[in-house]
Amino acid sequence: MQEFAYTARSMTGQDVRGLITADSRGEVMAMLSEKALCPIDVHPAKSQSFSLNFNRPIKTELLANTLTQLSDLLANGVPLLQSLEVLMQQSPSERMQTVLSDIRTRISEGAQLHEAMGHHEDVFNELTISIVRAGTEGAFLEESLQQTAEFLERTEELRSKVRGAMAYPAFLATAGSIVTLVLIVFFVPKFSDLFAQLERQGTLPTATVILLWLSDFLGRFGILVAMAMAGAIYGLRKWAASRSGRQKIDGVKTKLPVFGPIFLNGATSRFCRILGTLLRNGVPMLKALEISSDSAGNVVLGTAIRQSAENISSGESLSAPLSKCGLIPPNVMAMIGIAEEANNLENVLNNIADGIDKKVARQLDTMVRLIEPALLMVMGSAVLFVIVALLLPVFEMSTSMS
Repeated sequence: MQEFAYTARSMTGQDVRGLITADSRGEVMAMLSEKALCPIDVHPAKSQSFSLNFNRPIKTELLANTLTQLSDLLANGVPLLQSLEVLMQQSPSERMQTVLSDIRTRISEGAQLHEAMGHHEDVFNELTISIVRAGTEGAFLEESLQQTAEFLERTEELRSKVRGAMAYPAFLATAGSIVTLVLIVFFVPKFSDLFAQLERQGTLPTATVILLWLSDFLGRFGILVAMAMAGAIYGLRKWAASRSGRQKIDGVKTKLPVFGPIFLNGATSRFCRILGTLLRNGVPMLKALEISSDSAGNVVLGTAIRQSAENISSGESLSAPLSKCGLIPPNVMAMIGIAEEANNLENVLNNIADGIDKKVARQLDTMVRLIEPALLMVMGSAVLFVIVALLLPVFEMSTSMS
């Protein structure tokens, strides 16, 4: 079986694009004809996916708007397949049209919305798919789509804010790195004869010896070092995409100074919001915990939540086993415990999520303010080290001559 990308024309004259798994191109043509579609182009999907990788990625703003419009159409009683058809025709992005067309085709063949989205992981991240899955299984699909859109908008807003705040530090870091590399690779070797002469007269300072070794090493093996770093980054990304890699990285992320609380609070907020929404829509606690654990966006927290669900099935309350994992802040656990006693957990969970989101915004502001001086110190220290290592032997020689 092979996956084929197709472009066909419907009876109404609309172009339809999507993917079909079949044994041959002829079988795809026959399948399209059975659906009253006139094939225009059919080719193996590999060539299409290869070309799509070089297209500009779908902007978060467009993705959020598409999900919001889909939520509005469903809320107004428009069937899912028809809603996707409308969005496909209105989308300004050809790539988004192709994605929506493929999702529509898969749903018409019996797939759920989140399952169809899962075939486009380069467009819909795991968290988006998990939230939509929660909405599908909890019978609040419209609300889950709206929540996903709001989450994407908040994420993009924070990302833009961080990018804006990091523009100057990033410029300094780039400029400082270039200056340091130019000094080490091109400027330092010009002094090698002088330093060799000084070394014969006496020992060179340790900083100068280190600088000379680093300059010689980068001059000889700089290209190999760059290739090794690129390979290491590629391998790390592949490993990070695996289950074991994600669990290890998520565990490290939660323990990082400054950044750790931000990652953990963001995951806790998503868990509380999804769990509250599920409970409010009548989903049983154990099922709601199973779904919301996947929506947290952190494997370590999700594992702890699923372990807590096992204790709840034996008769414990939610707050008792959750507090044992040590990942959720004590004040949040206290609020959950009080809400359980008051039988108002679903409403309190959403209030908790709102409060955590505000806290995360404040933490991000603090983080950005700390990064700029930290980068300045690091790059300034690197340049200062090179300058001192170059000038120190000269000063020592002048002192000895005096």
